[in-house]
Parts: sequence; structure tokens; C-alpha cells
Amino acid sequence: MLSCRHMIGQLLNRQYQRHASSITAKILEHRYVELTQTDGLQLKYPSIWLRDNCQCPECFHGATRARQSYWERSPLDAEANRVNYDEKRQQLVVNWQDDHNSVYDLEWLKQRDFSVEARQRYLDEVYKPPAQLWSKSQFGDVTREFAYKDVIEKDAVLGAWLEALAVQGFALLRGAPDDVQVARHLAERIGYIKLTTYGDVFEVKSKPNAGNYAYLMKPLPMHTDMPYYEYKAGINILHTLVQSDSPGGANTMTDGFFVADKLRREHPEYYELLSSVPVNWFDIGHDGDAGKPFHNLWRAPVICLDVDGQFARINHNTMKRDSRFTVPLDKVGAWYEAYDKFLQLVYDEAVQFKTRQGDVFVFNNLRMLHGRTAYEDSPKNQRHLVGAYVDWDIIYSKLRTLKFPNPKD
Repeated sequence: MLSCRHMIGQLLNRQYQRHASSITAKILEHRYVELTQTDGLQLKYPSIWLRDNCQCPECFHGATRARQSYWERSPLDAEANRVNYDEKRQQLVVNWQDDHNSVYDLEWLKQRDFSVEARQRYLDEVYKPPAQLWSKSQFGDVTREFAYKDVIEKDAVLGAWLEALAVQGFALLRGAPDDVQVARHLAERIGYIKLTTYGDVFEVKSKPNAGNYAYLMKPLPMHTDMPYYEYKAGINILHTLVQSDSPGGANTMTDGFFVADKLRREHPEYYELLSSVPVNWFDIGHDGDAGKPFHNLWRAPVICLDVDGQFARINHNTMKRDSRFTVPLDKVGAWYEAYDKFLQLVYDEAVQFKTRQGDVFVFNNLRMLHGRTAYEDSPKNQRHLVGAYVDWDIIYSKLRTLKFPNPKD
């Protein structure tokens, strides 16, 4: 049997270990609150941010996940009076100088750590998966194929398909039924179809009195769809109902982000021009004899970046580039020189493949340049594709709900 003194010693030792392993909290420079974890790692948060994001029922409406602190101005004078860490509840407690009290769960704070690593992890894992750029020689390695039936019926496959579209920029679905509603079903499986000038679901086949160059049997040069839209279609879903028996009708495609990156590395002066000089993109006409007239116009560079400096959008469509070029006269020649180099790289990196009946070719319209080789219809064989668009806002939303089905916040 252990002696009474020994038992007391063990008890005191356990208490000391528990106290030594507890997380500590302190105020720094009247501007920050710092938590030191048991492993020595530190979490540091601005006081103004903590006050702005108080989670108490008075400041935060939990059911709608909405801040309800109706600041007339930012809480610039927010200053913590006392801080402590509640080990049992694993919560940071802050007593403010205005007598308000805030409580923050440790896990909630860790997910909002201001370190470089944590911020990047949020961008990659929650905001958007990072794009995998690829060259012509890597096309076979990055090609992802899925069964149409699995995408429709299995959420795990749907998520993998959407992830491929976000990362590699394209994917092929096999085994779609002989049904003109396939593109619609896929769009609605994600969320909502994007309605455009050409309707919700559109057909790509040779038409008399064509109102769009894509409706001719001629070669379709490399391009992105709808550069003349401010809110350009995110993905293009193209279902092959009938493929041409002629040697033509093959798809062509280039990773526009790869080309932009190569231009930035090898020809920085050209890259600067194509990412800064605005171009007028337009579409004027009507779709079909009974279609309403339209006049779409948007100004944007060939290469567009997002707020983080990452590639966000490629605009290129020679057929829809306006002859009105609203830039200074002395920039025109240099821009054309840069544009010529861009086109050279686009065609050097182009891959070619021909879809079969029942295939669905889906690609990122903000990133991929695509085209088609010429083909020749016959009375018994008329090439026929059915397409639809979906916006990336809808796609990323669906991807997140699949990844995080029960988010706490």
C-alpha cells in the first residue's frame, strides 16, 4: 500500500502537470491577444478582430451565421481589459473595457489562425482547390474520366468530377444516354443552369443562316466562350449526341493558365501588356430567325488575375474581338506583338481528341481555350452536340457542401 505522503506527492505532481500543460493567454501591446499552446506554438489575434467577431448571442446570430453587431463605425477603440483561458471548456474568455464579455472556442480560433500557413490552407482547402497547370505533353497524365451514371447517382463521384474541373480544368464523362436533356441533367445535378443570350440549353450543329460561327462546319479557332460577358460562363458542358463520320469534328484544347504562366516566365514584357491592356469583346446579332436581338460588350485584358494574384480568367475569341480598340495609339503595335506570341503558344500547346456518341466533354471556360476541326455533314450523319453552362459560384458552392456536409460555422 502506498504511504499517505507518497499519495499526496503523486496528487500534487498531477496537479502541477495539469497546470503546466494548460494553455496560457495574455494581452500584448494593448492590441493583440496571444495564446501559447502546450507545444509552445502561439496563436495571435488582433483585439479589434476579436471584438468584431464576438460570438455571444448579442453580437452573433447563430441560426443564420450572421454578425448582428450593427457597428456604425468599426470598433477601433476595442481594447481587452482581461483575458484568460478556460481549460475545462477550452475557450478563450475576453473581458473588454466597455464591460462586454466574449467567449471563443479554441477550435474556432485555430481555424482562423492568422499565420501564413493557416491562411494558405484555408484558400486551398475551403476557398478553391489550386489549379494544376499542364502542357501538351502532360495531357494524358491529367485526363480524368468518369461514368455519367455514377456522377448522376453518387455524391462521391460528383465531388471527384467537380474537383477535377477545378484542378485540371476539364474532364470526360462516358456512357451518357441518347437524350437531349443530358447537359441539363448534369447542370441541375450541380445546381443551376446559366441562362445566356443563346438560352439555357443550346445545340451545336450546322444551321442555315447561322447566327454564330460555331454553327458552321468550318474549323472553329481556339477561343473561350463569351468574353463579352462580365459574368462569363464558368464551365461548358458539351454532350455528343451524334459525332461526324467525316475525318473532322475533333475537339482541340489548350490550358490557357499554363500559356499565361509560360508567357509570364519567358516573355514578361508581353505578359504585362496582355494582363493590363483592356480589349473590347462584343457579340451583336440574334439567335435564329425568331430570336431577340442582342448587343453584348465587355472590356477586359486577355489575361485576368484575381485579388490573390492568381490566374482567374482568359479572354480570347478572335471572332468576337471588337475593331474598336480603346487604348493609346502608341500601345497598339506592342500589344499585337504580345498577342501574336500568346497565340503561338496556344497553338503549340494544343491537344486534339475526338469524342464519341455518348461522351460529355466538360471544361473550365474561364481557363481552357477550345476549338474544333472542320467536318462535313451528310444526309444520314449530321454532327449534333447539346450544351449548357454553369457558373463557378454554383460549382464551388456544391463542392463545399459535398466536402463539408455539416459545417459548424
